[in-house]
Amino acid sequence: MHPSQKIVPWDRVDKIADELRNKGKIIVFTNGCFDIIHKGHVEYLYFAKGLGDILWVGINSDESVKKIKGNDRPIKPLEDRLIIIASFEFVDLVTPFDQETPYQLIKKIKPLYIVKGGDYKADEVVGKEIVESYGGKVIIAPYIPGKSTTEFINKIKKL
Repeated sequence: MHPSQKIVPWDRVDKIADELRNKGKIIVFTNGCFDIIHKGHVEYLYFAKGLGDILWVGINSDESVKKIKGNDRPIKPLEDRLIIIASFEFVDLVTPFDQETPYQLIKKIKPLYIVKGGDYKADEVVGKEIVESYGGKVIIAPYIPGKSTTEFINKIKKL
């Protein structure tokens, strides 16, 4: 399957998520900018996949990344970031979102678990109250020190 076939447009999210839940699939959700992929991303996504049947990744649009990270970001355009993340065999679906947070996307998908990297605390995770309202939970993946996109970009700028 070509990675582009894993990209779910916003207007199909509800239908696909409902179909998966009706089949008894456990949906795990995570999100991020995924601008420069590194070992931390790979380990965290692999960890997330181990928690369920479907790993669905929300990816910030270019405008969303600019709002969060500043005008110098993203380095890679959304289309590239979508295809790169979708190319991992352990990622089942990806959906771009324009908002600064994935709150609306989480409401549509209704995952059983939301996974974030070890640099987050569960109480800080957007959508926590959504998943907890139907028995789901937030899970924090183990943190891998020294593996941050911002750190890599800063190192490159010094060269």
